[in-house]
Amino acid sequence: MRPHRVLAGCRSAAAHLLTARPPPPPPQRRHALLLLLSPRASLSSSSSPGFLPSGNGHRLYAGVFLCRGIDGTHEGRRMGVGPAPPHAVSGAARRQSTSAEPSSVPGDKAFERIYMNQGMAVKPLVFERIADDVGVLEERVEEAVRSEEGSGKGSVVETAAAADVLKEREVSEVEKEAWRLLERAVVNYCGSPVGTVAADDPLTASNQLNYDQVFIRDFVPSALAFLMKGEGEIVRNFLLHTLQLQSWEKTVDCYSPGQGLMPASFKVRTVPLDGSNEAFEEVLDPDFGESAIGRVAPVDSGLWWIILLRAYGKITGDYALQERVDVQTGIKLVMNLCLSDGFDMFPTLLVTDGSCMIDRRMGIHGHPLEIQALFYSALRFSREMLTINDGSRNLIRAISNRLSALSFHIREYYWVDMKKINEIYRYKTEEYSHDAINKFNIYPDQIPSWLVDWVPDKAGYLIGNLQPAHMDFRFFSLGNLWAIISSLATPKQAESILNLFEEKWDDLIGKMPLKICFPALEYDEWRIITGSDPKNTPWSYHNGGSWPTLLWQFTLACIKMGRPELAQRAVAAAERRLSDDQWPEYYDTRTGRFIGKQSRLFQTWTIAGFLTSKMLLERPEMASILSCEEDLDLLEGCACSLNKGGRKRCSRIAARSQILV
Repeated sequence: MRPHRVLAGCRSAAAHLLTARPPPPPPQRRHALLLLLSPRASLSSSSSPGFLPSGNGHRLYAGVFLCRGIDGTHEGRRMGVGPAPPHAVSGAARRQSTSAEPSSVPGDKAFERIYMNQGMAVKPLVFERIADDVGVLEERVEEAVRSEEGSGKGSVVETAAAADVLKEREVSEVEKEAWRLLERAVVNYCGSPVGTVAADDPLTASNQLNYDQVFIRDFVPSALAFLMKGEGEIVRNFLLHTLQLQSWEKTVDCYSPGQGLMPASFKVRTVPLDGSNEAFEEVLDPDFGESAIGRVAPVDSGLWWIILLRAYGKITGDYALQERVDVQTGIKLVMNLCLSDGFDMFPTLLVTDGSCMIDRRMGIHGHPLEIQALFYSALRFSREMLTINDGSRNLIRAISNRLSALSFHIREYYWVDMKKINEIYRYKTEEYSHDAINKFNIYPDQIPSWLVDWVPDKAGYLIGNLQPAHMDFRFFSLGNLWAIISSLATPKQAESILNLFEEKWDDLIGKMPLKICFPALEYDEWRIITGSDPKNTPWSYHNGGSWPTLLWQFTLACIKMGRPELAQRAVAAAERRLSDDQWPEYYDTRTGRFIGKQSRLFQTWTIAGFLTSKMLLERPEMASILSCEEDLDLLEGCACSLNKGGRKRCSRIAARSQILV
């Protein structure tokens, strides 16, 4: 069985981990005990004995959390509330606990003591909320600035962000409602915030499926909203807790996935402690896809985790988190998993269907653009964050080589505009040679009839997928937007993609931004490719539905390319409807006129995507922090070491003009 890391809870354990000695055997797991109050100990006359109303229809059980260290002694005590213990909790619940250690020291955050304190040189400025009383906030900022000046280790970004908060700005009622809903969606674990639920729809409370869990990809826009508001604690907690879940042993039909896989989601559960009816513990229960509909693999989770880790450091200035030994190890595990050898002939990641945001059968198996764009971002950010030493030098070299090959492959073979489409239209097939023009043996008849008249003369995009004898000409928004954000696309290509959005506004934006893909699969194509999926009917859900959460990525791409007016137009269209429609997950019909037929309401990443877009437009300088520019070093060399005089020639030589523009 693959070993997994154990959270270090006590000071002595943390100090031991900082030494150069090998780590000790895993200590005993620590428990967070929830000792039930006597029924007579009612906390208020209006509450039933031992229970408190939560405000969202759920009942909370009041009690005392006792935390004990690895020696079994009690180290802290605090009053608290937790979920009422269910009557039918599975006895086979996970026995490993990642419970936090509450501190008896006032102001000490319990979560900070779970992990070793190595390299904590910067303590980010954290503002709990945008205060209505500007005078109180000014005093808080001045105190924080004085503290940072004394230490000389303040975050320029956060100090500027705090100053921006002081500027009087009229916040719309829609934004105020969005912030209330986002705060309501926060999930706490042992007293500390660790994420946000996917949706908090009271109408579907009895049939939540997995919408009551914290998803890694869903939390990213929430995290960015909190970070730009100055609240970094929840993001830090999320990053560290998901890191601890990374190495847990999970199996699907007696098979274990590769080491380094991040879970798709996790849930905080309250379970009886060792069969007791009077003591309970909180545990994090991750889902690696073994419970998901269709058992889809969460390939993108680790990529999103790396992207968020980098954003956290850039915004808060807390780069010490990236430098921790456990975080560095987590980055390496994700990269080693992605860079592992296989049978594939291309630098792109080979994945199954449903392995990303489109997590149902939609014909994206192979080398979908969304995964490649996120993969490219994760490669760049990992190379940026990894500490260079003897243990990482080979990995960094492998990352650089893969970046070089991947950027060329996507720019050269995934790009289509009218010139490229005409070239494909004239392709010869069945070419057998090293210098074949039609390298993937694409048949011209694959060009769909809608494409010829759809692409404007000054626009283009990256296709959805590329495999031998197959090009998926559908337009996928997320992959194209991340190609702009990460500079996977050339500057000229990025401009052409935004031109396409502008020219085809009714198709890609419509009444509600943004189409997840265009066009929808219909008729026999829908039946064959989706398996007649009733949720992915034409112009619904993943099959041409409109997803408001994509708005923040569209905004980020527009600001980076100097075209914020496009984002402002899209945000305005969303703001007119989202609140009245109760923040749906997605919209249906070709123009996004209807709320999705199975759409959850009060979808958290819809709320967070809107808020993040608004904040990016107010502070466009954040776009340069969250995105990255062209890396010219990637274009100068090639890892294949082939030259013109050999039997084989590097295909990049002939296409060099394409990758440089």
